[in-house]
Amino acid sequence: MAWRIAGTYFENCNCTMVCPCSTSGLTAPADHERCRVVLAFHVDSGHVDEVDVGGLTVAVVADTPQLMSEGNWRVGMIMDQAASPAQAEALGAVFSGQRGGPMQDLGPLIGEMLGLEVAPIDYADDGRTHRVTIGDAIDLEVEDFVSPLDATGKGVRVSGVGFPADTLAAGVATRSRVNAFGLEFENEGKNAFSAPFSWAA
Repeated sequence: MAWRIAGTYFENCNCTMVCPCSTSGLTAPADHERCRVVLAFHVDSGHVDEVDVGGLTVAVVADTPQLMSEGNWRVGMIMDQAASPAQAEALGAVFSGQRGGPMQDLGPLIGEMLGLEVAPIDYADDGRTHRVTIGDAIDLEVEDFVSPLDATGKGVRVSGVGFPADTLAAGVATRSRVNAFGLEFENEGKNAFSAPFSWAA
């Protein structure tokens, strides 16, 4: 059976501004010796086989080398506590790459799975400001860059990225605290991206 999910996502890493990893196809080094990043995906609608997974959120926490294409990523996943066992299994298979799609493409880069945790997740997105609170582990808010000289209000976009969407809005974290999977960091004032996403396989 096939699957399809669509929703919104945002991320925050410890690069200073407009992460060179994402904008170079993982061929340029991050700003620091280790990349510490959180990606939060809210599924607005979708099915995995016969399981409806709409309304749920999944977060991915990663610690990677400065040059991400070298691999040996350390990755953990947090599943929405609101998911039923069937929904958690379905989304876990998609976001671990077991069911193909974009996450499968990242598989060769992952050297260590730090675990899967379940927690209450509160996700909000008003189109420019994006927030997620995950239990006691993650408190994150990012805001897209919009110049006061931009009459369109569309903000700064980076295209041709590919993952997790082709075009990302660039921004900055206004709040960032992470303590999960033995990783503890704060990326406030650092790089952020956001975008609608639509995956299928």
